[in-house]
Order: sequence, then structure tokens, then C-alpha cells
Amino acid sequence: MVGLLAALSASAAGGMRIALPLLLIGLLRIDKLWSEIPLLSGIHPQVALAILVSWSLFELFASKTFAGLRVLQMVQIIFSPVVGAIMGIAIAQVSPIDEVITHPWMLWIIGVVGGLLAFVLQLVQAGWIYRLRGLPIWMIFLQDFLCISLVLFAFDAPRQGGLIAMLLLWLAIRSSKEWYRWYRSQGIAGDRGNPRRNKRDPD
Repeated sequence: MVGLLAALSASAAGGMRIALPLLLIGLLRIDKLWSEIPLLSGIHPQVALAILVSWSLFELFASKTFAGLRVLQMVQIIFSPVVGAIMGIAIAQVSPIDEVITHPWMLWIIGVVGGLLAFVLQLVQAGWIYRLRGLPIWMIFLQDFLCISLVLFAFDAPRQGGLIAMLLLWLAIRSSKEWYRWYRSQGIAGDRGNPRRNKRDPD
């Protein structure tokens, strides 16, 4: 159970940023880097380090501008399920806690669940970016902080990290309902069956 919570914590980090959690998980295991991480283990460590550092810096700085945020949004929606799955499987395999998961079928389940969690978190973020025409700067800094914290929790405090991940999922579901209610309200009264028709604030 603890191993699953650690995996959820790491996967949730993949739902906020792509390169940053992968970079952190390698640096936290400086003796082995990404040698045991799915997909990244086939890339030379120096090449992986250069790519992840470059993209992490781009994530940190581009997310603070609206244009950069839109570019990141498109890339993250595509790759967040992959990163979420990688993070979940990696933590399940290499976590220093006692309950390290090694059964192949369990790793597949963790990978699927982790990928879906990251994808849901990313989709809800995209919805709010669309609604608010960007995100407040404090919220972007909060994302960076949560991303780093969830990776650290996955190693040192998996129970707390897993609970935070489940709380984020609950908030994502609640906020997605609010976002959908707002989207439906954009239609003209009496035409609620097709909210895109005659919208006051068209796409």
C-alpha cells in the first residue's frame, strides 16, 4: 500500500511538469541516475541530463508567460500520461521504502493508473487556462512547488505524498464540474443541449 501511495505521489508530479520530475528522480539517485528508469535507461546519462535540464528550465520560465504557457499546455497534454506512467513505475521499482513492487502485472497497473492521474490533472489545468485566459502567477509557482514536493514525498514520505495526490485528484474532479458548468452556461438559454452554438464567448 505504501508503495502504491509513493507511485501516486510521483505520478501526480508528472501531471504538473514533464521534465522537472524526471530530472529530480535522477538527481535524487545520483549514484545510478536514470539507469533503472523506464525509457530513460536507454539514453546516455549525459544526453538525458542535458535534455531534462534544458526542458526543465524552459518549463520554469515559459510557464510564467501566457504564450509560453500555451506551448507548454499542448506539449504537456500529449506527454503527461507517459511521464506519469514512467514516474509511477520508477518509484514502484526503486523507492527506498520497504514495499518495493516488482511484480510485472502490478507495475503495468501502476503505470496505467499513474498515466491516467497525470492526464486528468493536466486536462483540468488546461480547462482553467482556457477559462481564465492564463493562470495567476501564484498558481504557477504553486505548481512548481507541488511538483518538487511530490517527488520528494514519494521518496521520504509516501503516505503524505499519496494523500496529497488523491486530494489533488478530488480537487480536479470538483473543479472540472465547475468548469463544465461554466462552459454550458456560455450557450443561449433554451439551447443548453449545444453550448457551442451561439456562445457569448466563442472558442
